Amino acid sequence: MLFEQIRNCVSAKTQITTFYDENTQSNHTVVFVQNTKEVQQVIQFANKERIPVVARGAQTGLVGATKLLQESIVLDFMQMNRILEWDIETFTLTVEPGVLLQDLQQYVEEKGYMYPPDPGDKTASIGGNISTNAGGMRAVKYGVTRDYVMGLEVVTGAGEILTLGGKCRKNSSGLDMKNLIIGSEGTLAVITQAVLKIIPKPIASFSVLVPFPDLKTGISTVLKIIQTNVKPTSIEFMERDIIQEAEQFLETKFPVQIGEAFILLTFDGSEISELKREAAQIEMVCHEHGALDYVYLTDPQVIQNVWTVRGALVTALEAHCELIPIDIVVPIHQTAELIQYTKILEKKFGVRIRSFGHAGDGNVHSCILRDALDDETWAKKSQTVLQALYEKSHALGGLPSGEHGIGIDKKPYFLAVTEPLQLAYMQKIKAVFDPNQILNPGKVYHHLNI
Repeated sequence: MLFEQIRNCVSAKTQITTFYDENTQSNHTVVFVQNTKEVQQVIQFANKERIPVVARGAQTGLVGATKLLQESIVLDFMQMNRILEWDIETFTLTVEPGVLLQDLQQYVEEKGYMYPPDPGDKTASIGGNISTNAGGMRAVKYGVTRDYVMGLEVVTGAGEILTLGGKCRKNSSGLDMKNLIIGSEGTLAVITQAVLKIIPKPIASFSVLVPFPDLKTGISTVLKIIQTNVKPTSIEFMERDIIQEAEQFLETKFPVQIGEAFILLTFDGSEISELKREAAQIEMVCHEHGALDYVYLTDPQVIQNVWTVRGALVTALEAHCELIPIDIVVPIHQTAELIQYTKILEKKFGVRIRSFGHAGDGNVHSCILRDALDDETWAKKSQTVLQALYEKSHALGGLPSGEHGIGIDKKPYFLAVTEPLQLAYMQKIKAVFDPNQILNPGKVYHHLNI
């Protein structure tokens, strides 16, 4: 019956499938939507019948934001993957939510431009990036996804189409509802179009690898780098132990073998001579504060190898065992203390924790490794370690997520460190956009009674 009712909401050509989910012990209906009108009609039907709706894209998320908790309608956006408009006069690109990040980046770069947000998984959809306010390695200079979303077309939980923002660079006209949608993980409205800001592509770029005797020295040096007012494109940190895992996995060799911690810097701009002057300025700072070396990466193959190692850190760990990835963010100067705390937890609970991340903005990516732990021990220890890490980050002035979002997996830890009044206001905002509470219920801040 449900299948036939949904079929009446969409085109005869639109694919609809159903499947039975053992976890929820219920049937789910997947609609591969083709356009905004179909999205609106399905949501209007679901709103009337009080049926949960979950939007999904490329399903690369890391926090269970699209997990199905009860019988639901799934809106699959991967066939809404068109680039709708290239507007060079306003430096904007209008796209549907199913466009993949890698395809968007290639499209604008071939035209001599750049879409700066650069999260790790390039196969993610733009709709997903916007829903989690994805960041990435270039955030220290260019900012995060929110900084490049100028306009959105969305369908609310009530089935109403809203156009938020647009092509104007400034907006002081009432409440900026666009920014409520960005990072809301599909709990307020479903994104059907996005107007994105692009910039001219930098002409020149190069990288520098800086080894340090320990991470604390490296992170303290990052603070000095930032104070120079030179803005590297990225400032990444890695420790020797996780690099060794990636070396073995990739069967390659890191170009610098001294030091226990590394800062990886990238510079980009219009003139190579200016970039080298900036890099030389930072080199002085690094040597003054304990750097063991300052290695300019000029060989294209070496540069590729280094960034391949950086990009494969989690994959290398996953190749050996199950893990739980987290992306806590703390004030920049607290980064080293949070990493040090992971080492305390390693010894206390007998689990391995490997960390890396974005040193320029305090975003720490830690992976808790299962290794050979049995199911019961793994469940108990991982939960205890996670609780301790989130409590520590909160004590340091941090937040549970810098770029992955909360979803369902981080929800207990997010609720534990978020003020009840804030949560109450989030619920009130959801009630305005989604009065019958059908959009992605039970995620982030929303209570679900199954």
